[in-house]
Amino acid sequence: MGLLDGLSQFGLGGLEGMDLYEMPAKEKKQQAAEAPVVHVVKEQDFIFDKAYTCPICDHEFKAKTVKVGKAKLVGQDLDLRPKYEAIDMLKYDTILCPRCGYTALSRYFKFVTAPQAQKIKQVISRSFKNTSKNEETYSYEEALDRYRMALANAIVKQAKASEKAYICLKTAWLLRGQGESLDQGDPEYKDKKAKIDADENEFLKNALEGFLAARKTEGYPMCGMDESTVDYLIAVIALRFDDFDVATKLISGILVSGSANARMKEKARNLKEMVMVKIKEKQKA
Repeated sequence: MGLLDGLSQFGLGGLEGMDLYEMPAKEKKQQAAEAPVVHVVKEQDFIFDKAYTCPICDHEFKAKTVKVGKAKLVGQDLDLRPKYEAIDMLKYDTILCPRCGYTALSRYFKFVTAPQAQKIKQVISRSFKNTSKNEETYSYEEALDRYRMALANAIVKQAKASEKAYICLKTAWLLRGQGESLDQGDPEYKDKKAKIDADENEFLKNALEGFLAARKTEGYPMCGMDESTVDYLIAVIALRFDDFDVATKLISGILVSGSANARMKEKARNLKEMVMVKIKEKQKA
């Protein structure tokens, strides 16, 4: 029952809902003016359209790029996948020319030899159709398409094993992010997640194969990583697929390395414990 119920019989029904301790309008206005404005952080706050010139066809175009220093790093997976607040930066690490289809990770985009450019023109550009949607942000689906284009280009131009492995690794990370973004209330959640997990494993297996090959034939830094970081990364992926020989060998190398820093050695020690636990579990099974 309201405090003023019954006033309607006096013709004052409009007053029945009045606030007993309502503050004066002037004070209300002042409080409203002083209330802080809450800004909801959105993905588009972190990105902008950056201009590029295609090294294959000289076409000038713009691609979405993350603003340097804007996103806040909040964590890292065991295999070094970075996680940022309010954005998955991995979605924006490919550059695709909308005219000829040349696509690469931002790290490699400018570096193409004449023979590589010729191969891309013959195989990629001849059949390429631009399907960009020009939305404010890249969806996971669009980002994954761009990574697959980057991998196709890398294969066609006969890129180093490390570049192809790095694309596979980042595609796996992107798929992991997509899996984490799924709505668990979706009736098809389990099926979608299983498909994404299977795709992630496939890309990780190819990343492992590529990095192992690159380790035998290429120098450092590799994909911007020093030797101990690459070895640690390989060891983590090897452990995921129960390749204990590779994992233990590389971990041991990091622990006795004179160039590996203290932080990397600590990561290697923790990983060594995980390997031992998993080996024991396998032996009991």
